[in-house]
Amino acid sequence: MPFYAHGDIKTQVISAVTRMEAMSRRGWALFLAMAVIWGIPYLLIRVAVRQLDPGVMVLLRTAPASLLLTPIVVARRQIPVLLKNLRWIIVFGVVEFGIPWYCMATAEKHISSSLTSLLICCVPLFAVLAQRIRRTEERISRRRYLGLGIGAVGVALLVGLDLRGGSITWIGLMMVVCLGYCFGPIILATKLAHVPGVVVVAGATAFVALCWIPWAVIHWPAHVSGETWSCMAVLSVVCTAAAFLVFFELVKDVGSSRSVVVTYFNTAIAVVLGVVGLHETLTAGIVFGFPLVLVGCVFATSGTKVPPTSELLGVLSGDADLTVDQQPE
Repeated sequence: MPFYAHGDIKTQVISAVTRMEAMSRRGWALFLAMAVIWGIPYLLIRVAVRQLDPGVMVLLRTAPASLLLTPIVVARRQIPVLLKNLRWIIVFGVVEFGIPWYCMATAEKHISSSLTSLLICCVPLFAVLAQRIRRTEERISRRRYLGLGIGAVGVALLVGLDLRGGSITWIGLMMVVCLGYCFGPIILATKLAHVPGVVVVAGATAFVALCWIPWAVIHWPAHVSGETWSCMAVLSVVCTAAAFLVFFELVKDVGSSRSVVVTYFNTAIAVVLGVVGLHETLTAGIVFGFPLVLVGCVFATSGTKVPPTSELLGVLSGDADLTVDQQPE
């Protein structure tokens, strides 16, 4: 699931400009940890959804994460910050967790975890289009437009070659997930950039969990196996709560521009886990579409050169916009 580097933006800009050394051992360790942590949810969802309703899964994924993160918010005396920004935290929770996680789990009842993870690669492409529509981003270069085109071809191959009867509906649900993951960082960048990340996620997961309780009560299964409970425990504790904390350490250590590259690594891990762990078929769509999606995302999300001093000062003073890096599940 996606989280976003949206903390102290000015600090991140200064760090990106002044710190050019290679990643440290700690940075590589955090990077590889995030690649694994955000590469395994697709397999776990595919297993858990065999017994659990998607709405029940949303509750079981958000409630424990909220219970783990809320004490941190209380210990840091950040409850007033949470209440002051509650409206936009709720909106973020619905856009980032409440709707996308239900749609993703529903889709994974019908399509493979490999295809699900690959479709998430559309998020960086959607983000570039959103930046173009909002017109708050720097001029999009020809390189980024080329990336959009290559990525679109890759997605077309991925979807077209793997299309089966009725699967277009579930692929459509995954596009809803991608849109949610695209608009999430926009909310963070424009409304919640000044709010500590742990406050945002604790409040957002708590609200989403409360909303899904009535649904979960009605759709609670008669029996839940130990394997399913284990999957949900890992999804909530490791892939949501712990992942959030690890990712922000990664951003602090290597910078936001480098940390976004983890997107491509966790997708590759998800595909391998699906093929090896769940014996999913390595389809023609994956073989031919995934490399193009990968290349397209790299081009479409490639940054520009370090801005001149005058432009950098504009960013730091608030007169210019700065992209918020995104990181899907």
